[in-house]
Amino acid sequence: MDANVTMIGAGVVGLAIARELSQTIGGVFVLEKNAKFGQETSSRNSEVIHAGIYYHPGSLKARFCVEGARLLYDYCASHQVPHKKKGKLVVATKEEELAILADIENTSVKNGAADVRIIDASAMKKLEPGAKGIAAIYSPHTGIVDSHALMHSLFLQALAQGAEVIFNTEVSGIEKLSGGYALRTKNNADIFTTRLIINCAGLYADKMAILAGIDIDSAGYRLRYCKGSYFSYAQKSPVEMLVYPVPHQDLAGLGVHATLDLSGRLRFGPDVEDVESIVYAVDENKREAFFIGAEASMAGLESRYFLPDTAGIRPKIAGAGFKDFVIAAEADKGLPGFINLIGIESPGLTASLAIARHVKEMVSQIG
Repeated sequence: MDANVTMIGAGVVGLAIARELSQTIGGVFVLEKNAKFGQETSSRNSEVIHAGIYYHPGSLKARFCVEGARLLYDYCASHQVPHKKKGKLVVATKEEELAILADIENTSVKNGAADVRIIDASAMKKLEPGAKGIAAIYSPHTGIVDSHALMHSLFLQALAQGAEVIFNTEVSGIEKLSGGYALRTKNNADIFTTRLIINCAGLYADKMAILAGIDIDSAGYRLRYCKGSYFSYAQKSPVEMLVYPVPHQDLAGLGVHATLDLSGRLRFGPDVEDVESIVYAVDENKREAFFIGAEASMAGLESRYFLPDTAGIRPKIAGAGFKDFVIAAEADKGLPGFINLIGIESPGLTASLAIARHVKEMVSQIG
């Protein structure tokens, strides 16, 4: 088999890139080790359309989140993907958190996130009577999306434009050839060639980089797994907006926040737990911790209605401090035509269409 461009990974980013590239070029392939698309990080998250209020100004996360939110709202509206602009409050519950709200407001302005502002307790109560605190950041353009419906739409569009998505196909070897690459898969002894490779393998992106011959430690590409568990609330939601506490230092997490799905079901999470392996079971012993975290900024909750729900794994780049997306053409590492996407965690869902446009530009520059 000979391909022009091969994506490794059919999560939301891989599908978005396949859809974007196949609009103008042929020979686009996507290899996915699972039996369906979006079985990992892309479908195990809060399904929030982020506004771009947290991420360091000038970072890829900030740029692609703001651009991606605009593109995503437009795409969902024009392709009948279920979504809703709910609005979000980031609630301060004590005086020392007010400075963090000011920092978030300042970051929002620098990032170009629209209409984000600090409101006092009275204004917060008018917007969301179920929230409690002394002040809040109000982000009116934060929303939610049906991530499965989004991926299905991107998948169908890519196929209609001639892209091929091959499931149950795990890449086990990558060899540089003259003018391209040879790929070997675990379930197929045959080797097929491709001119370009785009590594968007999510949780396994660093492993794909290793297969290509990259020293992931010197490159800063090694991933660590960060588990986030969720609890659902088995009663009517006391809020209609998304309600978040102030974020953790260096954006290690956004705290145990309240999100709603499109049916109105309330979920809390995700928390932050570094893990060595990918296990999605939720520890029901975390119930009280989730309740304590949630009731600090929300009224009317009862711990007995917190039920273990689902969990996801974030592909975080190892090391301390804020880590940006890595989206890199690797010609300087002796791998022309190889593009790495490493550490695509939140806001990867929101940013997916903007990332796809950026990668398309990178492909056009390669020629």
